Amino acid sequence: MADSRPARERRPARERIDGILLLDKPKGLSSNDALVRARRLLNALKAGHGGTLDPMATGLLPLMFGEATKFAQDALDADKTYLAELTLGVTTDTADAEGQVLQRRPVQVDEAALKAACRAFVGDIEQVPPMHSALKRDGKPLYEYARAGIELERKARPVRIHSIELLDWTPDGDAPRATIRVRCSKGTYVRTLAADIGERLGCGAHLSALRRESVGRLGLEDAIGLDALEALPPESRRARLAPPDALLADLPRVDLDRAAAARFRNGQRLPADALASAQAAALDGFAAPVRVRVYDGDGRLIGLAQWERRVLAPLRLVALESRGEPVPDAIGCR
Repeated sequence: MADSRPARERRPARERIDGILLLDKPKGLSSNDALVRARRLLNALKAGHGGTLDPMATGLLPLMFGEATKFAQDALDADKTYLAELTLGVTTDTADAEGQVLQRRPVQVDEAALKAACRAFVGDIEQVPPMHSALKRDGKPLYEYARAGIELERKARPVRIHSIELLDWTPDGDAPRATIRVRCSKGTYVRTLAADIGERLGCGAHLSALRRESVGRLGLEDAIGLDALEALPPESRRARLAPPDALLADLPRVDLDRAAAARFRNGQRLPADALASAQAAALDGFAAPVRVRVYDGDGRLIGLAQWERRVLAPLRLVALESRGEPVPDAIGCR
């Protein structure tokens, strides 16, 4: 049936684009809402994001389009860096500024005590996920139970805090504030960390601001805001995309000749003698199994593989039309 709507009401057909948009998410917008808006601006057919940011948080949100969505898990698994503001002496039911105040306590903390409390959480620790989180139980996110006044038991989960740096300490006023930079593993709840630091200090605390600065090798310095993206001419917006392999820069790289690339694209496992001897020798230097990014002779990304027992086994293939450029020259790679 023909579309009877006026031409101005018809949307152009979504197009296939492949790449990663480094978005500087604004405060007050959910990650999904930010994705929907960016997808509309790029008129993209397929899209996803690499790790949720709460509406109150700002900062780096990698948005994946087309073939890049195949590597969203790499963004989820990557280490993150956050700039966090802690307000001491006030605890809330969500452990952040959006919750209801539960308690106010006097703050008798100096800079030395604050630094010591932060150091206590560096390393491998366990965190109990907050009730106000998107983790699911029986198909429902925990925050839905929390909004209904239901508290569920949650198991502590292991995370790693690589470092906590105290950047600013303002002890004056009714609500002293500290600004810290946290580098951590996937699965870390910074608001839980804020609350735990507050409890260790004996005064309580909550997360009053959060900004994500990096996801793996992707940095906020190369990100763009939604308003700035919208202000660009449509043909310039896609120039902001990093290639689909921008999240894979830490993986070993293999370049295949024409014959080996064709076999790999067909899902075939490649023995060591199908690779250049120098590349096979380099892979032997890694503890097996190891994931590898694989390119054809023209420098195009063709997929991910696993190197084990001197065999290169395909894990994830990229459609031929997608172009992967050498990662060191990609937007957002440091």
